[in-house]
Amino acid sequence: MPDALDLLKTRRSIKPIEMNGPGPTPAEVETLLTIASRVPDHGKLTPWRFIIFEGDARLKAGETIGSVFRANRPDATADQVEHEKRRLARAPLVIAVVSRATQHVKIPEWEQIMSGGAAATSLVLAAHAMGYAASWLTEWYAYDRRVLDTLGLAPNERIVGFVHIGRPVKPTEDRPRPPLSEIVTRFGAN
Repeated sequence: MPDALDLLKTRRSIKPIEMNGPGPTPAEVETLLTIASRVPDHGKLTPWRFIIFEGDARLKAGETIGSVFRANRPDATADQVEHEKRRLARAPLVIAVVSRATQHVKIPEWEQIMSGGAAATSLVLAAHAMGYAASWLTEWYAYDRRVLDTLGLAPNERIVGFVHIGRPVKPTEDRPRPPLSEIVTRFGAN
């Protein structure tokens, strides 16, 4: 297992179309979700949950995505609709991180949403630590209420992201990262 700091320095997103199987085992999925659940959570509200898409369930969810896409774009070609149907089938495993943030007397909704973001980040890092590729995506269907309703989200719930997990099909390359001098300031420094 890589040193923790090296692990964090080497994490990068891999496009789901550049992943294949096998995906994580059931025991590994349990470990991934256990790690993703260990995030800052002011008030112990657990303002997030997970939906697992694996096997044929990825295609079943894709039927809804394709149908809604067709309703939104009646001029879409059969190839375009098929592409949309396969959105969740590009990787062996997809885990949706769902925000269930609500109004609370003490805990701002923003903190609850950020806790969901931390869960998605931890999920991506845990997948990397296990040697898998991961990509956190929110595409159009993450915001379409018809899709969300079919996936079982309550009216107050939103998708933080769909985390695609698989094995890289080719060696990965990093992209340029911003120089720290461009993104860091020191308060009070001249």
